[in-house]
Amino acid sequence: MSRVIQVVDSPARAAAVIRMTVPQREMPSVMKPAIDEILAVLKAQGVKPAGPLFNHYLSMDSGLFDFETGFPIDAPIEPSGRVRPGELPAAKVARTVHFGPYENLHHAWGVFTALVRSEGLTPAGGLWECYQEGPESGPDPSNWRTELNLPIEG
Repeated sequence: MSRVIQVVDSPARAAAVIRMTVPQREMPSVMKPAIDEILAVLKAQGVKPAGPLFNHYLSMDSGLFDFETGFPIDAPIEPSGRVRPGELPAAKVARTVHFGPYENLHHAWGVFTALVRSEGLTPAGGLWECYQEGPESGPDPSNWRTELNLPIEG
C-alpha cells in the first residue's frame, strides 16, 4: 500500500449499483455475477461506465458486509433486475492506493485507517474502494491497484 495519504473533496457521482448484504467470505462468489449483471443492464440501456468498478461499504458489522457494487455513470438508468440508480456520496475523504491482490485489502484498510488516525483525522463512517487495475489488466496481482477512500470529519 502507498503510505501517501491525500485529503480531497470527492464529488457525488451517479452510479448504477446492486446492493447486497453478505458474509465477508462470500464476497468472491457474489462479485462476478453482480458485475456481469450491471454491465448487461448498462449495455441494454446504451450507457457506458464512466469510471472503474467500486464497492461502497455501508456497514461491515460482525463480518456481514452491507454494500453497493457498481460503476459511475454519466447518464441516467432505469432500474432493471437488481440494478438500481445510486451514487457515491460527496465527501471529504482520506485517499490512498493499495497495490496488490484483493485478498490483502482487509489488512491494507487496517493500516490505512491507523495512518489516517495518526494524522489526527477522524473517520466519518462508510468507505469505498475503486478497482483501478485488476485481473482484467493482467495475471500478476502485484500490478493491481485499488483506490481506498475513507470519509473523514471536517
